[in-house]
Amino acid sequence: MATFFGEVLSVSSRAVDEDEEDENDEDEEILKELDETREVHLEWYQSNSNLMTDTNLIIAVGRNAASFLSVYVLTSASWEAVGHASLSNAGSQTICGQTSTEPACVFYRKKDNRAVILCQISGYIEEDLQFQWTEKVLGCFKQKGLSVTVLSDSPVAEYKNMDHASSSSSPFLLCLQTKSSTTNPQCPLLEQPNIFTGIQAAVLSYCQVNQIPAVAYQCYSDAISPDSITMDTYKLAFTSVGDIKVGPLPSADIINKFIKTNHIQSNLYI
Repeated sequence: MATFFGEVLSVSSRAVDEDEEDENDEDEEILKELDETREVHLEWYQSNSNLMTDTNLIIAVGRNAASFLSVYVLTSASWEAVGHASLSNAGSQTICGQTSTEPACVFYRKKDNRAVILCQISGYIEEDLQFQWTEKVLGCFKQKGLSVTVLSDSPVAEYKNMDHASSSSSPFLLCLQTKSSTTNPQCPLLEQPNIFTGIQAAVLSYCQVNQIPAVAYQCYSDAISPDSITMDTYKLAFTSVGDIKVGPLPSADIINKFIKTNHIQSNLYI
């Protein structure tokens, strides 16, 4: 039998169909059991009732984005850890991208402005857990009054506009924002056919559907490991984020020590 598109369909007996149905049921049962072992676990160190207020949530995903927060923002004493999220792998007790005793991401709150929360993602969140992570994390906050900023990394080789890439020195920052966002980004918008992937795409999609103001900044760089020049690029994104002061450029010794330590730790997780 041939379909309209010319596809040839093989003729099968009812007995074969029944066998296939049994196999499909078994596959679905196995997938269901695997899904139950792959969960996002949130833990707040104190009552999260304060999260149900107007909140400016800043999410950093990627080595350079997370390192930027460590070097330029979290070095001040005005931040405190208030929670973390861990991710369980199927068939093991390890945390995605990290050891079983370390969280995949940590939440920090500004002591003198409790409406500002940072989420630093240092581990890899696998594709099948990205939307679950987004739903659980953003679901903790009152959506009315919530605004989201995402800082993310991407290899410059994945950028699909060679004219821009050739005329712009690497690294460079581009962004996308939801319709409800009133932010005036200080960098160009990401043009087609380029897209966001990973957590940044999941967060933008969630915010777009739920009419949450959100801006995602993506830094295109040829640096594989944390790099001072790439980290410095994210400062441009913070000109649109209020109530957060970005620290001055640390000394070369401090940056090199941080990058060396971060590089050693990342090799341990490979």
